[in-house]
Amino acid sequence: MAKNIAIIGCEFGDEGKGKIIDFLAEKADVIARFNGGNNAGHTIVVNNKKIVLHLIPSGILRKSSVNIIGNGVVVDPKVLFEEIKNLERSGVKVSPSNLIVSQNAHVILQKYIDEDRKAGASIGTTGRGIGPAYAAKASRTGLRVIDYINQNQEFAKQLRPFVKDTSLLINQFLEKNKKILFEGAQGTLLDIDHGTYPYVTSSNAIAGGICTGLGISPKKIGKAIGVAKAYVTRVGNGPLPTEIKDKVGEGIQKKGNEFGSTTGRKRRIGWFDVLIAKYSAEINGFDSIVITKLDVLSGLQKVKICTGYKFNNKIIKNFTTDLSILESCQPIYEELNGWKEDISKIRNYNNLPENAKKYLKRIEESTGVKISIVSLGPERSQTIILRREDLF
Repeated sequence: MAKNIAIIGCEFGDEGKGKIIDFLAEKADVIARFNGGNNAGHTIVVNNKKIVLHLIPSGILRKSSVNIIGNGVVVDPKVLFEEIKNLERSGVKVSPSNLIVSQNAHVILQKYIDEDRKAGASIGTTGRGIGPAYAAKASRTGLRVIDYINQNQEFAKQLRPFVKDTSLLINQFLEKNKKILFEGAQGTLLDIDHGTYPYVTSSNAIAGGICTGLGISPKKIGKAIGVAKAYVTRVGNGPLPTEIKDKVGEGIQKKGNEFGSTTGRKRRIGWFDVLIAKYSAEINGFDSIVITKLDVLSGLQKVKICTGYKFNNKIIKNFTTDLSILESCQPIYEELNGWKEDISKIRNYNNLPENAKKYLKRIEESTGVKISIVSLGPERSQTIILRREDLF
């Protein structure tokens, strides 16, 4: 069994990390968010009730957990308290005992939001001020939470009780052998250094971001689990080599309700991309992966897996961040038989249709990474565990 677990997006974000973090948080003591801001959106469904979180870690719905917003996150105080109010309307109590904000996190100011709405349109940002906040941080002109709460600002007094030295706190939790779940936002292909630049976010969404975003040693991360959809989606601009631009893609988009949880924008749809999954596994060192939304592919006669790109009459087997290749390459597909059955109520792997099992097995074989969990819907119960040794 794992002591600490990192949950990382394999693709372009929106892979279903929120549900998986909420599911694993049942046995976790601490859930710690290490990157991004309210440009992220984690959707969780509990008892048919949908809750969308943007800043607060997804473990907040578990009463016994401590939830930490790390120093690598940029915080909009107004959004934070709107989110707290929404949670409390849903019957979830939020207090300084179960939510802690890093004193070294940076604050999103209104001027950053204004700047982002003007400059971010060309690459399809969410316009939430994330990029300008990180830019100010890097240029040493930003405002830290510790400085914000010591000024006479609008939310300073409200925020003050939630603020602590979270790096010290997390390391104390580690020394006490607490089970920690590291929550990533966005996905590997949106990482500022390793994504499809410039169509990326402004922080490190990979497992390495845990060390800088929370202030812990890489030796203490433990297991790393990637979350990937049974197909690929992307919001906004940027390359998506396996994009499906016909009625099949439209059908998956509608059935999967593929709209951005932060912006409401329609997500672009693509077939599962082995090159992306392998690239993500290498960078993050995944012990296993989670496949989400397998149920959405039910009813298709054929399903495809991309195993390579063809560019200038050459076959590319490894992912590249070279946009000139990604924007004009031709995906090479393996075609598999689909399945007609509704699998959303299945709770045992052996009861899945044979073609669904073959699809999962082919993903394991082609990526070289074992699957630990299969998700068949948004509810906690719609989850099949395949490798318990990778979990708490």
